Amino acid sequence: MSATSEFYMTQAESCAREAEAAVLDNVRDRCRRSEQSWRAMAEKLQRAEVMRDRQAADKAARIESEAEAESDAFDDEIVAEAAHG
Repeated sequence: MSATSEFYMTQAESCAREAEAAVLDNVRDRCRRSEQSWRAMAEKLQRAEVMRDRQAADKAARIESEAEAESDAFDDEIVAEAAHG
């Protein structure tokens, strides 16, 4: 099972609630550190997701452009053959 940014944010929110409810300073501090770590992991994963989506869009655009260029070249060949044939 892969983790999602939503899961990380849920964990961070849980740690924030625990920190608010904590009576002991060291427990509160530990919960705050955990919250920060979960949020950092969520942000890192969100950036990776955005980058992956961008790369996929770039690849799709490149493939479409190459297909159009091949189609245009084929059309040019057909026209040239018709003109000479």
